Amino acid sequence: MTLKTTLTLLVGAASLYAAAQTPIYLDDTKPLEERVHDALSRMNVADKIAIIHAQSKFSSPGVQRLGIPGIWCTDGPHGIRPDVLWDEWDQAGATNDSCVAFPALTCLAATWNPDMAALYGKSIGEEARYRNKNVLLGPGVNIYRSPLNGRNFEYMGEDPYLTSRMVVPYIQGVQANGVAACVKHYALNNQEIDRDHVDVYVDDRTLHEIYLPAFKAAIKEGGAWAIMPGYNKYAGDHACENSTLLLDILKGDWKFDGVAISDWGAVHNTEKVAANGLDMEFGSWTDGLANGASNAYDDYYLARPYLKLISEGKADTALLDDKAARVLRLIMRTEMNRNRPYGSLNSQDHYDAARRIAGEGIVLLKNNHNLLPVAEDVKRILLVGENAIKMMTVGGGSSSLKVQRETMPLEGIAAHAATWGIEVNYERGYVGDTTGEYNGVTTGQNLADSRSSQQLIANAVKAAREADMVIFIGGLNKSDHQDCEGTDRKNFSLPYAQDELITALAEANPNTVVVMLTGNAYSMPWKDKVPAIVQGWYIGSEAGNAIADVIFGHVNPSGKLPFTFASSLTDYAPHTNSAPEMYPGVDGKVYYKEGLDIGYRHTDRLPSTNVNYAFGHGLSYTTFALGKPQLSTPTLSGSDDTITVTVPVSNTGNRAGSEVIQVYVHDKKSSLPRPYKELKAFKKVKINPSETVNATLTLDKNAFAYFDDNRQQWIVEPGEFEILIGTASDAISACLPIEISAPGIAWHD
Repeated sequence: MTLKTTLTLLVGAASLYAAAQTPIYLDDTKPLEERVHDALSRMNVADKIAIIHAQSKFSSPGVQRLGIPGIWCTDGPHGIRPDVLWDEWDQAGATNDSCVAFPALTCLAATWNPDMAALYGKSIGEEARYRNKNVLLGPGVNIYRSPLNGRNFEYMGEDPYLTSRMVVPYIQGVQANGVAACVKHYALNNQEIDRDHVDVYVDDRTLHEIYLPAFKAAIKEGGAWAIMPGYNKYAGDHACENSTLLLDILKGDWKFDGVAISDWGAVHNTEKVAANGLDMEFGSWTDGLANGASNAYDDYYLARPYLKLISEGKADTALLDDKAARVLRLIMRTEMNRNRPYGSLNSQDHYDAARRIAGEGIVLLKNNHNLLPVAEDVKRILLVGENAIKMMTVGGGSSSLKVQRETMPLEGIAAHAATWGIEVNYERGYVGDTTGEYNGVTTGQNLADSRSSQQLIANAVKAAREADMVIFIGGLNKSDHQDCEGTDRKNFSLPYAQDELITALAEANPNTVVVMLTGNAYSMPWKDKVPAIVQGWYIGSEAGNAIADVIFGHVNPSGKLPFTFASSLTDYAPHTNSAPEMYPGVDGKVYYKEGLDIGYRHTDRLPSTNVNYAFGHGLSYTTFALGKPQLSTPTLSGSDDTITVTVPVSNTGNRAGSEVIQVYVHDKKSSLPRPYKELKAFKKVKINPSETVNATLTLDKNAFAYFDDNRQQWIVEPGEFEILIGTASDAISACLPIEISAPGIAWHD
């Protein structure tokens, strides 16, 4: 045997030995569950405890001796939050952590277009991946119960079906980048007042029909890899320690195989959190919640206290194994996935996506005399309002961002106007929040103004009389007690004397357009005094350009309201009787006595004057006509049957535009009380002038079901139903009868 042959054999033997010793968990060609089991089998109890709690403000450790990396989380869900120090909330001082701010999720929901949700998820997922974040803490899907909830701007509106259809493609887009979407806040996080401790009581039927469907869709259809229980309690137990939510429903009924990650400081009891389904604990201080020593992560409830319970035989080690296995599965789906794309940050594609989503989500509420888009004979525009010059990407809580750039409405409108030879002037009109800072990120703007409210109004009115058109840009902002995490609004009115200002502008100039940047509904005492109203939302880095696109007609508005704009606060069900036990709660408890009657389900029972603009409402610069709809069959006779609704839609105007066909279901006679109608299908169609297209929508058994809380089943009763077809919840143009001939259809989640 030659020396060369001997060396070849030795090298070959060494390679085979090395291959035999390579742990399966490092080989991403092996099945995922086999890899998880292999890694878990090599870990001791200390390893397992270590990976289920934080090691810094936004990271958890892996298992260094086994080559298993940790997890890095980032706040969203509208953009990737800037980095903070390892153990403090102060900024890390990085120069490469600016991002693109995408529109808030209220705007995304207002597109009524799942394709926009997919684009949104893909784009924000690419930014998270480029920053090497493994978990995006979003999207939020809590239902819009009260217009006072300071965090409504982060969510997707009042309807469980609309929210469900929009959240699924968002999640899929994010996770295609190897970044986990962490859906939040599970569940019943519908107010910020006393959010850490408020105890929510709601009947099972309302829970399953209104407040859980979006989470269920996120898990069962979107395949979300993570979920975040909220701060609040449900029926006596905190969401992070709630066996009904986490064990019975999430991991039992829905077969969730991902990780339940606590909100920061939302854990309160080691015994409960160990036993009731939470998998990872994140927080701020000694015990994850209360102020105390820094670098105290080993003192978290799922750290040393949990290890002590196990060593004393007071905690089930099988539950620890389940938690650790879920975290390993998450790591292997993200950081240990070698096939992940690399992502991109601040790309032109992302700015284009933000602008496109914003343009499609802006809602034209009113447009008398076709005041919009701006006519060619307009020569002088007066822009009024603080929100025309105020950066909106900073503030609002954990979704606050450090952006690479943000185009203000004044900038966007002035730039567009210049190309048309239009003069644009500006008046402040009102002074609101001039701080421009959150968590160490500052806007750099100096918005100080010493003029009185009356002087500001007088100056704006004088300039309004000299303009061809006035565009007022106001609304709320992301300060405390407006649209902001941690606080709810104090009332339904606009702040800073804006109602008085708008009324005065309308009297001075009949061509006054009101553009509102908010994440909530608000009172409109001036509604009948202005000819045009635009709901603009918080729309991110491209805000100014997106608003200008719509104002000047480069984009034909097609957004639809994702929640009801009622006339007064008492027109919302939780506030109808001004009962504090329904909102904000008494002695730490809040009761959802309104049951299913949320949003249009409630206002359907009220006179039309109690609603300013209905759920699903939104105008266009063109006009549409719905033809005679047809059903594929007049009966549903089996649990696997589907019904197709075909609606001819014609563009009767002179420009291309998009319309949203909305299908609601009405149960004519039910064993249990039901809302008059419920959204069960929608489709957005783009149509050229003089063109007719067929919108095809499909209904299955879910469209006709209700949740029977006695049987804990979904039920479809035989009998007569009606299919209601229209373009808003108050704009129904057709009603088709349908018969459910199948014997009672029932199923569990």
